[in-house]
Amino acid sequence: MREIHINTVDDTQRAIVAIAKRYPSAHYIEPHEHRRGQLMTASEGVILLTTPEGAWLMPPERGMWIPPGTVHNVRMIGAVEMQSLYIEADAVPDMPSTCQVVGLSTFMRTLMAEALDCPLEYDLGGRDGALMSLILHEVACMPALPLSLPYPSHEALAARCQAFISKPSISETIDDWCAGLAMSRRTFTRLFRAQTGLSFAAWRQQACLMSAMTKLVAGASVTSVAGELGYDNPAAFTTMFRRAFGAPPLAYLRVRASARRAA
Repeated sequence: MREIHINTVDDTQRAIVAIAKRYPSAHYIEPHEHRRGQLMTASEGVILLTTPEGAWLMPPERGMWIPPGTVHNVRMIGAVEMQSLYIEADAVPDMPSTCQVVGLSTFMRTLMAEALDCPLEYDLGGRDGALMSLILHEVACMPALPLSLPYPSHEALAARCQAFISKPSISETIDDWCAGLAMSRRTFTRLFRAQTGLSFAAWRQQACLMSAMTKLVAGASVTSVAGELGYDNPAAFTTMFRRAFGAPPLAYLRVRASARRAA
């Protein structure tokens, strides 16, 4: 594993610099930015990344894309073993211009792990160069996951969103928020979509998904998570989770438990 700071090798004359880091639970990285884009993943632990525009939650074995020049802070939920690829902006010009949680195939995770064993000044014409070229092709194909939560800039609405994030509930309605903000339903729905890019229902669901993922990874039961989020029963929560991630929570937990035992 190459455990160094990107600032010490940022001028490496290659499209990709691969770095690994270990962090203890609750470790916090102050706001900072990178000249290169960053694609990170972690085999264990959850990463919460925040910018002035929103929050993104990265579960284990998923990925996080951070565009070049994005000021962000990072908090670790559980001990984290992070792998990062720092990528020159012109190497993959069509990457998203905002942060994004992405799905990583087993193949892509293997490529990222292999990249850590390549020299910083890898041979462009050899195996290492071919591996890095393949990574650049795969990076452009990563699917986005619904684990981002954009923040509005409207002061009162932002405060209401922050309060919801601290204790999300799927049962809260537009009318509940309108009453608290002294807004008409029409004004609220227009403002909310204009400020976040999402409908209230979609934003509320993503906030609940992010909260659920954090709790599930920490070992909470599906039943307790469903209850905390205000679902009438675990089945309703499971349906929402499956629609978002393509698998029910118990299947996700079994995969994580199997991976831990294999390790």
